Amino acid sequence: MTEFDADEYVAFDLDRPAGENKAAQRVSVDDGDEPDDEDLDADEDDDDDDDDDDGDDDLEDAAEDEIDFVIAAYREDGQPQVQALSYELANELEEMVAQLRRLPGDAGAIGFVSLVEEVFVIVRVRGQHVQVLLSDGAAAADWPIARDVADYLGVDIPDAEDEDEPMGDLGLLADLGVSEFDLIGILDNLDLGSDLMLMEIADKINIGPQFRKIAEAAFPS
Repeated sequence: MTEFDADEYVAFDLDRPAGENKAAQRVSVDDGDEPDDEDLDADEDDDDDDDDDDGDDDLEDAAEDEIDFVIAAYREDGQPQVQALSYELANELEEMVAQLRRLPGDAGAIGFVSLVEEVFVIVRVRGQHVQVLLSDGAAAADWPIARDVADYLGVDIPDAEDEDEPMGDLGLLADLGVSEFDLIGILDNLDLGSDLMLMEIADKINIGPQFRKIAEAAFPS
Protein backbone atom coordinates (compact mmCIF):
# COMPACT_ATOMS: atom_id res chain seq x y z
CA MET A 1 0.00 0.00 0.00
CA THR A 2 1.51 3.32 -1.05
CA GLU A 3 2.14 5.65 1.86
CA PHE A 4 -0.26 8.51 2.32
CA ASP A 5 0.96 11.85 1.03
CA ALA A 6 2.26 13.79 4.01
CA ASP A 7 2.20 17.19 2.27
CA GLU A 8 0.27 19.92 4.02
CA TYR A 9 -3.20 20.72 2.75
CA VAL A 10 -5.42 23.75 2.90
CA ALA A 11 -7.87 23.45 5.77
CA PHE A 12 -11.51 22.95 4.94
CA ASP A 13 -14.29 23.52 7.47
CA LEU A 14 -16.63 20.52 7.62
CA ASP A 15 -19.40 22.60 9.13
CA ARG A 16 -21.46 24.05 6.34
CA PRO A 17 -24.45 26.32 6.79
CA ALA A 18 -27.59 24.38 6.02
CA GLY A 19 -29.24 27.53 4.67
CA GLU A 20 -31.03 30.40 6.27
CA ASN A 21 -34.32 29.59 8.00
CA LYS A 22 -37.41 31.02 6.40
CA ALA A 23 -38.72 34.09 8.16
CA ALA A 24 -41.95 33.38 9.99
CA GLN A 25 -44.95 34.76 8.18
CA ARG A 26 -47.21 37.06 10.21
CA VAL A 27 -50.72 38.35 9.72
CA SER A 28 -50.76 42.14 9.43
CA VAL A 29 -53.24 43.64 11.90
CA ASP A 30 -54.00 47.33 12.28
CA ASP A 31 -53.79 48.75 15.80
CA GLY A 32 -57.00 48.05 17.65
CA ASP A 33 -58.28 45.50 15.10
CA GLU A 34 -58.61 41.75 15.58
CA PRO A 35 -57.64 39.39 12.75
CA ASP A 36 -60.65 37.89 11.01
CA ASP A 37 -61.26 34.17 10.58
CA GLU A 38 -59.90 34.15 7.02
CA ASP A 39 -56.59 35.60 8.20
CA LEU A 40 -56.34 33.01 10.97
CA ASP A 41 -57.14 30.18 8.56
CA ALA A 42 -54.51 31.40 6.11
CA ASP A 43 -51.94 31.63 8.90
CA GLU A 44 -52.70 28.06 9.99
CA ASP A 45 -52.33 26.86 6.39
CA ASP A 46 -48.93 28.56 6.15
CA ASP A 47 -47.83 26.87 9.39
CA ASP A 48 -48.93 23.51 8.00
CA ASP A 49 -46.95 24.14 4.80
CA ASP A 50 -43.86 25.01 6.83
CA ASP A 51 -44.24 21.80 8.84
CA ASP A 52 -44.51 19.83 5.59
CA ASP A 53 -41.35 21.49 4.25
CA ASP A 54 -39.46 20.62 7.45
CA GLY A 55 -40.62 17.02 7.17
CA ASP A 56 -39.32 16.80 3.61
CA ASP A 57 -35.81 17.55 4.90
CA ASP A 58 -35.87 14.79 7.53
CA LEU A 59 -34.37 11.47 6.47
CA GLU A 60 -34.57 8.31 8.53
CA ASP A 61 -31.24 6.90 9.63
CA ALA A 62 -30.10 3.72 7.95
CA ALA A 63 -30.98 0.75 10.13
CA GLU A 64 -28.34 -1.83 11.02
CA ASP A 65 -29.77 -4.31 8.53
CA GLU A 66 -29.39 -1.66 5.79
CA ILE A 67 -25.71 -1.05 6.58
CA ASP A 68 -23.34 -3.46 4.84
CA PHE A 69 -20.32 -2.23 6.78
CA VAL A 70 -18.53 0.81 8.20
CA ILE A 71 -14.76 0.34 8.05
CA ALA A 72 -11.67 2.49 8.58
CA ALA A 73 -8.20 1.97 7.11
CA TYR A 74 -4.95 3.73 7.96
CA ARG A 75 -1.22 3.15 8.35
CA GLU A 76 0.47 2.98 11.74
CA ASP A 77 4.26 2.71 11.89
CA GLY A 78 4.12 2.03 8.18
CA GLN A 79 1.80 -0.97 8.52
CA PRO A 80 -1.77 -1.01 7.13
CA GLN A 81 -4.50 -1.25 9.75
CA VAL A 82 -8.18 -2.00 9.12
CA GLN A 83 -10.91 -1.83 11.76
CA ALA A 84 -14.68 -1.83 12.08
CA LEU A 85 -16.46 1.37 13.09
CA SER A 86 -19.82 1.75 14.82
CA TYR A 87 -23.05 1.55 12.84
CA GLU A 88 -23.96 5.09 13.92
CA LEU A 89 -21.14 6.52 11.80
CA ALA A 90 -22.94 5.31 8.67
CA ASN A 91 -25.48 8.08 9.21
CA GLU A 92 -23.45 11.21 9.94
CA LEU A 93 -20.50 12.54 8.00
CA GLU A 94 -19.33 14.93 10.71
CA GLU A 95 -19.07 12.15 13.30
CA MET A 96 -17.31 9.93 10.77
CA VAL A 97 -14.70 12.63 10.15
CA ALA A 98 -14.23 13.18 13.88
CA GLN A 99 -13.66 9.46 14.46
CA LEU A 100 -11.19 9.17 11.57
CA ARG A 101 -9.20 12.05 13.03
CA ARG A 102 -8.88 10.13 16.32
CA LEU A 103 -7.19 7.16 14.65
CA PRO A 104 -3.39 6.97 14.98
CA GLY A 105 -2.73 7.05 11.26
CA ASP A 106 0.71 8.11 10.08
CA ALA A 107 -0.90 10.41 7.52
CA GLY A 108 -4.64 10.31 8.08
CA ALA A 109 -7.31 7.66 7.64
CA ILE A 110 -9.97 6.52 5.19
CA GLY A 111 -13.56 5.57 6.03
CA PHE A 112 -15.71 3.26 3.90
CA VAL A 113 -19.51 2.98 4.19
CA SER A 114 -21.75 0.71 2.11
CA LEU A 115 -25.56 0.81 2.30
CA VAL A 116 -27.97 -1.87 1.00
CA GLU A 117 -25.35 -2.98 -1.53
CA GLU A 118 -26.34 0.05 -3.64
CA VAL A 119 -24.58 3.14 -2.31
CA PHE A 120 -21.13 3.77 -0.91
CA VAL A 121 -19.35 6.71 0.67
CA ILE A 122 -15.58 7.09 0.98
CA VAL A 123 -14.21 9.70 3.39
CA ARG A 124 -10.52 10.52 3.54
CA VAL A 125 -9.21 12.68 6.37
CA ARG A 126 -5.70 14.10 6.62
CA GLY A 127 -5.58 16.66 9.39
CA GLN A 128 -8.03 19.38 8.44
CA HIS A 129 -8.16 18.21 4.84
CA VAL A 130 -11.31 16.19 4.10
CA GLN A 131 -12.17 14.51 0.80
CA VAL A 132 -15.43 12.69 0.13
CA LEU A 133 -16.91 10.56 -2.63
CA LEU A 134 -20.53 9.41 -2.94
CA SER A 135 -21.09 6.65 -5.49
CA ASP A 136 -24.55 7.89 -6.50
CA GLY A 137 -25.42 11.56 -6.09
CA ALA A 138 -29.16 10.86 -6.22
CA ALA A 139 -28.79 8.88 -2.98
CA ALA A 140 -28.59 12.23 -1.18
CA ALA A 141 -32.39 12.25 -1.34
CA ASP A 142 -32.59 8.97 0.58
CA TRP A 143 -29.73 8.55 3.06
CA PRO A 144 -28.53 10.97 5.78
CA ILE A 145 -24.79 10.49 5.18
CA ALA A 146 -25.30 10.97 1.44
CA ARG A 147 -27.22 14.18 2.16
CA ASP A 148 -24.32 15.25 4.40
CA VAL A 149 -21.92 14.74 1.49
CA ALA A 150 -24.03 16.98 -0.75
CA ASP A 151 -24.25 19.61 1.98
CA TYR A 152 -20.50 19.47 2.61
CA LEU A 153 -19.75 19.88 -1.07
CA GLY A 154 -22.34 22.64 -1.37
CA VAL A 155 -24.12 21.03 -4.31
CA ASP A 156 -27.78 20.42 -5.05
CA ILE A 157 -29.27 16.94 -4.93
CA PRO A 158 -29.38 15.65 -8.52
CA ASP A 159 -32.63 14.88 -10.30
CA ALA A 160 -33.79 11.27 -10.48
CA GLU A 161 -32.70 11.00 -14.12
CA ASP A 162 -29.11 11.70 -13.01
CA GLU A 163 -29.11 8.50 -10.95
CA ASP A 164 -25.77 6.69 -10.66
CA GLU A 165 -23.71 9.84 -11.26
CA PRO A 166 -21.02 10.02 -8.55
CA MET A 167 -20.61 13.09 -6.38
CA GLY A 168 -17.35 14.29 -4.89
CA ASP A 169 -13.64 13.79 -5.44
CA LEU A 170 -12.84 10.93 -7.82
CA GLY A 171 -9.13 11.57 -7.25
CA LEU A 172 -9.13 11.12 -3.48
CA LEU A 173 -7.17 7.84 -3.69
CA ALA A 174 -4.95 8.70 -6.67
CA ASP A 175 -1.76 8.83 -4.59
CA LEU A 176 -2.56 5.32 -3.31
CA GLY A 177 -2.73 3.88 -6.81
CA VAL A 178 -6.45 4.28 -7.60
CA SER A 179 -6.87 6.85 -10.36
CA GLU A 180 -10.07 8.64 -11.35
CA PHE A 181 -10.20 6.33 -14.37
CA ASP A 182 -9.96 3.29 -12.06
CA LEU A 183 -12.80 4.53 -9.85
CA ILE A 184 -15.03 5.31 -12.82
CA GLY A 185 -14.41 1.81 -14.14
CA ILE A 186 -15.45 0.29 -10.82
CA LEU A 187 -18.53 2.50 -10.57
CA ASP A 188 -19.58 1.57 -14.10
CA ASN A 189 -19.47 -2.16 -13.35
CA LEU A 190 -23.17 -2.92 -12.91
CA ASP A 191 -22.38 -6.48 -11.83
CA LEU A 192 -20.94 -5.21 -8.55
CA GLY A 193 -22.90 -4.07 -5.52
CA SER A 194 -21.52 -1.15 -3.53
CA ASP A 195 -20.00 -3.52 -0.95
CA LEU A 196 -18.08 -5.40 -3.64
CA MET A 197 -17.01 -2.13 -5.24
CA LEU A 198 -15.39 -1.09 -1.98
CA MET A 199 -13.72 -4.48 -1.65
CA GLU A 200 -12.25 -4.05 -5.13
CA ILE A 201 -11.00 -0.61 -4.14
CA ALA A 202 -9.49 -2.16 -1.00
CA ASP A 203 -7.67 -4.67 -3.21
CA LYS A 204 -6.21 -1.83 -5.27
CA ILE A 205 -4.79 -0.10 -2.17
CA ASN A 206 -3.39 -3.41 -0.91
CA ILE A 207 -5.66 -3.98 2.09
CA GLY A 208 -8.07 -6.44 0.46
CA PRO A 209 -7.60 -9.48 2.76
CA GLN A 210 -7.77 -7.41 5.96
CA PHE A 211 -10.77 -5.48 4.64
CA ARG A 212 -12.73 -8.65 3.80
CA LYS A 213 -11.89 -10.23 7.14
CA ILE A 214 -13.26 -7.25 9.08
CA ALA A 215 -16.32 -6.92 6.83
CA GLU A 216 -17.26 -10.57 7.30
CA ALA A 217 -16.47 -10.77 11.02
CA ALA A 218 -17.93 -7.48 12.25
CA PHE A 219 -20.84 -7.10 9.82
CA PRO A 220 -22.21 -10.58 9.07
CA SER A 221 -24.95 -10.57 6.44
